[in-house]
Amino acid sequence: MTVLETPVLPSLLAVAAHPDDESLLAGGVLAQHHAAGARTAVVTATWAPDSRRAPELAAALTVLGAGSPRLLGYDDARNPEAAPGRPRLVDAPLDEAVGRLIAHIRDFRPEIVVTHDAVGQLTGHPDHIRTHQITLLAVETAGLAHLHPEAGEPWQPAALYAATHPESGVGLLRPLLEGVGKSVLAVPDSYVTTSVDVTPWADVKWRAILAHDGEVARERTLPGILARLPEAERKEIINTEFFTRLTPGPVAGDPYRLLA
Repeated sequence: MTVLETPVLPSLLAVAAHPDDESLLAGGVLAQHHAAGARTAVVTATWAPDSRRAPELAAALTVLGAGSPRLLGYDDARNPEAAPGRPRLVDAPLDEAVGRLIAHIRDFRPEIVVTHDAVGQLTGHPDHIRTHQITLLAVETAGLAHLHPEAGEPWQPAALYAATHPESGVGLLRPLLEGVGKSVLAVPDSYVTTSVDVTPWADVKWRAILAHDGEVARERTLPGILARLPEAERKEIINTEFFTRLTPGPVAGDPYRLLA
């Protein structure tokens, strides 16, 4: 009898602004890659290791199989209890924040990095936007030995993806978010390069979301909104994840090369 083995997917590092973002934006693909035997990890830009949300993050990563929390430790732009006495992510020196993330990229050595999109993951949260900017710079420069030599041996990820929401894929999220006074910043459908049906891993993704029980208990957060929905509607929202492929590093054979 022939035994068919599940192919090993590329190693995957998700870079998220807050605890729970990792499960909401890429919980399905993290669970998918882990189930296939790939190495996975998550870097979270805000909240301190001794904050109330750190244990919830650790529990969610255990569900997803993504190792232990990797926290940059910055304060949240809208919640001063995240990391009291530390600079907000949006105020931190850019080069410092990029260097901290590069250290994790070089330590984990992922083939794929996933982060927020340029508009801030539907709601336009400033921490989401800043995390996108920091991740772009970190992925672009992690392979260059002369930049941030203190952060470890150079490593160049092969691919960078921005988790996003196309206009045609927002669906039930629009009235739900607008109903609690939040923005809905979807992108044109043409901006999406990849959609992943994560239905086989949706239960794992949902358990990871539920691990952030402090957010589930709140009315205006997406985990709380999802928890109050009928199961069928919730699955419609979380069963597909959308991404935009952003190519890091130099590209050979550029057809739009500059002319001297």
